[in-house]
Amino acid sequence: MIEISNAAAPLLIQALKDSVRYNEQLLQSQTLSNRADYEEYFLEIGQFFAEMKAQYKKIEGEVGVTLEGLL
Repeated sequence: MIEISNAAAPLLIQALKDSVRYNEQLLQSQTLSNRADYEEYFLEIGQFFAEMKAQYKKIEGEVGVTLEGLL
């Protein structure tokens, strides 16, 4: 498990949310030359985001910002 400070945790969640959104839009565009590589990356970043959200839920009381409030 990765240890992330309570101060950095909300920023990590928001950055991953933005990354998933950006890559989702990129996959919908017609500008990709090697779509398969991006699809695999999108799945991996989505899995990482899901894991970080689960970890964040465990500390959200300490952080003071709910996961739902970040999303």
